[in-house]
Amino acid sequence: MHEDDTPGPEEQQEFPMPDDQIISSETAAPAEGFPDVPAVPVSNANLAPTDRIDLEELRQAAVAVRAEIGKLVVGQKEFIDLLIASLLAGGHVLVEGVPGIAKTLIAKLLAKTVDADYSRIQFTPDLMPSDVTGTTIFNMARSEFEFTKGPVFSNLVLIDEINRAPAKTQAALFEVMAEQQITVDGTTYKMESPFFVIATQNPIEQEGTYRLPEAQLDRFLVRVIIDYPNHEEEKEILYRFRNDFKQVQQEEVQSVFTRELVAKYSALVEKIYIREELLDYIASLVHRTRTHPDLYLGASPRASLALLRLSKAVAALAGRDFVTPDDIQQVAYPVLNHRIILTPEREMEGFGSRDIIEEIVRSIEIPR
Repeated sequence: MHEDDTPGPEEQQEFPMPDDQIISSETAAPAEGFPDVPAVPVSNANLAPTDRIDLEELRQAAVAVRAEIGKLVVGQKEFIDLLIASLLAGGHVLVEGVPGIAKTLIAKLLAKTVDADYSRIQFTPDLMPSDVTGTTIFNMARSEFEFTKGPVFSNLVLIDEINRAPAKTQAALFEVMAEQQITVDGTTYKMESPFFVIATQNPIEQEGTYRLPEAQLDRFLVRVIIDYPNHEEEKEILYRFRNDFKQVQQEEVQSVFTRELVAKYSALVEKIYIREELLDYIASLVHRTRTHPDLYLGASPRASLALLRLSKAVAALAGRDFVTPDDIQQVAYPVLNHRIILTPEREMEGFGSRDIIEEIVRSIEIPR
């Protein structure tokens, strides 16, 4: 439509409009808490006014969760937003960072904001699969075998230092993370919804650790790499806890979500609108990882679905009922960084996964 053909205010308010006509066009702002990406014009096409999704309640709930976690945690806004988005997108999170930067604390505080079951599993080299999933024991009183559920049977599960357990224990998580069920002695046990795993690992320690296989890494929706706080955040931490050595402020953190609300908001996220051009954009990004000369291993189709789900969650948290290219670009690195392997030559030259992913994002034309 040319500028001189733009309808007047009276004409713009007429409804209904033809199905093939755009009813909403705006410039999308980056989602709160994520790195700024240049905004691009986007359109929420083919949606009738009655189809618009009211996301205000979800957005306010997310703001409340950030505020509750912020009672103790300074900074780490992107990490917290990714946790909330992953919870609503139905995926699991792998957190990587040096010790002492609140990885475990943030996971515990998120669990406190959700009125649901929570368990923590400390992975160690001698941990057996049955210590995680549960075991069958003989009940003398009933003269029969009974299954005793392990700590993984919970709604929110924190796995601390996941790379400290041997491969057979890590493999015990494959089925439950992908299919939300566990099979023991031929019997399948379904997990209650929501089922959300947050796993942490220390990237600098090598002794007594076991590298996570690619098949397990692929089951995490995102891998978040967090770093030290900056100077101002470090000072704020000292001021906040100078008279609270035992962190009794944790008791002040209140629940915001319930199981029912998580299910309700997840259903809203699933309904977020995404244009076909953006589906093609996601496919192009992932396919490029498989043909890039600097990559030995590219991303799987599970990565494409992860980009779709997480970009919808990010859009919902920003209060939009449609996905923009910005949303996809913002989640591209956390979704793809653990699903690709660089060639040895590029690793020796000092390249990292972020360099390659950013280069791929720049090389793919952004849909308009």
